[in-house]
Amino acid sequence: QVQLVESGGGLVQAGSSLRLSCAASGRTVSGHAMGWFRQAPGKEREFVAAITWTGLNKTYTDSVKGRFTISRDDAKNTVYLQMNTLKPEDTANYYCAQAYGRMIVIVPGGYAYWGQGTQVTVSS
Repeated sequence: QVQLVESGGGLVQAGSSLRLSCAASGRTVSGHAMGWFRQAPGKEREFVAAITWTGLNKTYTDSVKGRFTISRDDAKNTVYLQMNTLKPEDTANYYCAQAYGRMIVIVPGGYAYWGQGTQVTVSS
């Protein structure tokens, strides 16, 4: 069993940056791909970014490419999402998740464990 706890969300102005963290406990995140998803009110949960178990490969949804960076520190059992040049449309509850396997998946069904989320609100 893995417990994932996100932190780092908040209320910021457009153009600002935030760094989300996802700390895992109960079991190591090493050996598994990790991902970030987000869900805005009234919308479905959408894929944001994912990273393979080695950290060598990363995938992003088109709307965040060039602005967001996913990374992992297995020694700290933590995954990060650096978000730059934030836009109002980035407003959502952000969730981290641990994949069943080692490779990147972009659908929620590919993830075994989820955090409770951290709210990011970007004002214009």
